[in-house]
Amino acid sequence: MKKIALEEHFSGPGFEHYLESVRGLFNESAYLEIESLLPEFNEKRLIAMDNAEIKIAVLSQTAPGVQRETDAKLALTLARQSNDFLAKQISLCPDRYRGFACLALQDPQEAARELKRCINEYEFVGALVNGHTNGVYLDDKQYWPFWHTVAELDVPVYLHPADSYDQPHVYSGRPELHGATYSWTCETAAHALRLVFGGIFDHFPSLRIILGHMGEALPFMLWRIDSRIDIGPFGDKTKRKPSEIIRDHFVITTSGACSNGPLLCSLSELGEENVMFSVDYPYEDTAAAVNFIENAPIPEAVREKVCFRNAERVLKISVSSGIND
Repeated sequence: MKKIALEEHFSGPGFEHYLESVRGLFNESAYLEIESLLPEFNEKRLIAMDNAEIKIAVLSQTAPGVQRETDAKLALTLARQSNDFLAKQISLCPDRYRGFACLALQDPQEAARELKRCINEYEFVGALVNGHTNGVYLDDKQYWPFWHTVAELDVPVYLHPADSYDQPHVYSGRPELHGATYSWTCETAAHALRLVFGGIFDHFPSLRIILGHMGEALPFMLWRIDSRIDIGPFGDKTKRKPSEIIRDHFVITTSGACSNGPLLCSLSELGEENVMFSVDYPYEDTAAAVNFIENAPIPEAVREKVCFRNAERVLKISVSSGIND
């Protein structure tokens, strides 16, 4: 079955230093393989896509991107360079690639302008943000002009994992808990809930956020979150239940979570319109991701939605024509 994949990463020139920050999460051979695949567009990536019937891959600058850069001007320069580089790569293979903008949220106004440039000039389909920006989360009021631009452009923002700003003591001495194994899930789910409780979706009701890795475990927590908020001393912080906000404004991908139980739970809790296929290339194996989704115990009509129909709707692209609708 044809597919769209939208948590698929690359690394552009000038980002080598940032990529080193995740080196300790992999054994040496795995890291070297990933490092070799991230800058490659023309052979191995396309072969993997062809073998998997992935018709379109939406590419994004790999974590940590520019989010941890403390020099705002440098972050903006690097983000623009990354977007220009990605646009050139897409132009060489326009029927197979789309792009998520890399944004320097150190300066929210400039980030909004850069997003607008990428959407209008390069026809990117949204943005991917690698977590907090030097400890500032996306519910902060300084980002509301940025969210206004996102809503105006009517594009999604992919909230990708990142390290916590500070190191929780519970992880100390246990490196196994770091990164994608566990700590990134906790960090990203908490970041998403900050958006839910921050009132952003009441002010910008058209916003749509994408979460990877089967929703960073949030689909499994919706009932409990509602229950605890109902009896908590928080007052009327939102107009809707947290679960309603999540169902209305979040879509998730299967990236890095190739297991039937989580998929079935996510479809049940979020609805079959809100789950999309992804691989997390090159951090995950494309063949494993495809084998999982093509053999998952779901109706063919639902599989079609997960594999490409939902992404077509959310990203406003088409696998039949290969160009923006």
